[in-house]
Amino acid sequence: MDLKGQKRLAADILGVGINRIRIDPEMLEEVSKAITREDIKYHISTGAISARPEKGTSRGRLHKRMEQRKKGRRRGPGRRSGTKGARMGKKEAWMRKIRAIRDELKKMRENKEIDNSEYRKFYRRAKGNLFHSRRHLREYIARMARRKDGKES
Repeated sequence: MDLKGQKRLAADILGVGINRIRIDPEMLEEVSKAITREDIKYHISTGAISARPEKGTSRGRLHKRMEQRKKGRRRGPGRRSGTKGARMGKKEAWMRKIRAIRDELKKMRENKEIDNSEYRKFYRRAKGNLFHSRRHLREYIARMARRKDGKES
């Protein structure tokens, strides 16, 4: 039983490809008699002819890969294309660093760990690129405090 014509009409009516048209095996005899668009529309409404759902691309593998990236995997030298400066510009790296250090300085001043004059001194040193990170800043200030205490006693 050749249902090419019926499939073609159904595909046109449903707006899908011919390969997505599904004809109910129990209704083959009736569908084969359908020759007009009206006949096909009737069979679509009764459910004898239907369109298979679209096949999508599974995102499961991508989700798994992104989870690994969050953990820091898949970021080795073999994955990198572009120089260090291309992956993150020098200016952006500097801004990120200096903002963190200045933020830490402000917190220390608010918590009375350093006074205003020390704050200004360390602020200028930060601008001169003396500190690598928040941690380095804290260690430096702690070392300076120990030295000061050692001289006073």
